[in-house]
Amino acid sequence: AVDSDGHVYVADEYSHKINIFDGEGKSVGSWGSKGVGEGQFNGPSGMAFDGEDHLYVSDHRNHRIQKFTKDGAFVLSFGSEGDGEGKLNLPWGVAVDGGDEVYVADWRNDRISRYSSDGKFLRAFGSSGNGDGQFNRPSSVAVDGEGYIYVSDWGNERVQVFGPDCDFITKLRGTATVSRWAQDFLSTNAEEADARAKANLEPDLELFGGDPHEESAHTEKYFWGPVSVKLDAEGKIYVTESNRHRIQIYERGA
Repeated sequence: AVDSDGHVYVADEYSHKINIFDGEGKSVGSWGSKGVGEGQFNGPSGMAFDGEDHLYVSDHRNHRIQKFTKDGAFVLSFGSEGDGEGKLNLPWGVAVDGGDEVYVADWRNDRISRYSSDGKFLRAFGSSGNGDGQFNRPSSVAVDGEGYIYVSDWGNERVQVFGPDCDFITKLRGTATVSRWAQDFLSTNAEEADARAKANLEPDLELFGGDPHEESAHTEKYFWGPVSVKLDAEGKIYVTESNRHRIQIYERGA
């Protein structure tokens, strides 16, 4: 996450703290420790700033979201372990929209939960499954300037897009092509090039019985492990794939 001064905040899941860097990558501070108290963490993961430079941190294994000033002063927390209304179970990604409402990828509960800036539960959408609007371990969420919601549906190997009212719009499976830089690499690495060429073939997806993981593993252009979805100021969509070690970039509406 990046604050209004251009400082970069990195959640260190292993050390249970937040590290801060300036725009040139120089460390300028850190805060946090392992625990269950206010301002402590157990596996911090997703982070997002609101319009007033408050930082929301997904405190993954404490099953809550914590809110801080950008200097690390604790403001409030919300959520607790469970599957009831307003509860969270291993929350991962977090995003804030233009109205400072907070969206949480509730990983274990297979849903997106929405809260006010003071932690009041507003609504949730999604359920377990692989149908439209269903999730299998959603890991990341982003919201654009018009209120459209983008969810990295990690276990289903896709990104789903929802309208401002949380209604399903469309889904993306991935349409990657090899970049110029990748082509240069493959031209000098014959074994890698051969493996990639085989993966680039369009397999008979019926062979995989509808298993999205197997489909993605055998189809080069598809997302495989889409762990994060982010938006830039121009509305471009960035999807990070953990299994193929790449980022696919999309224009909205393209």
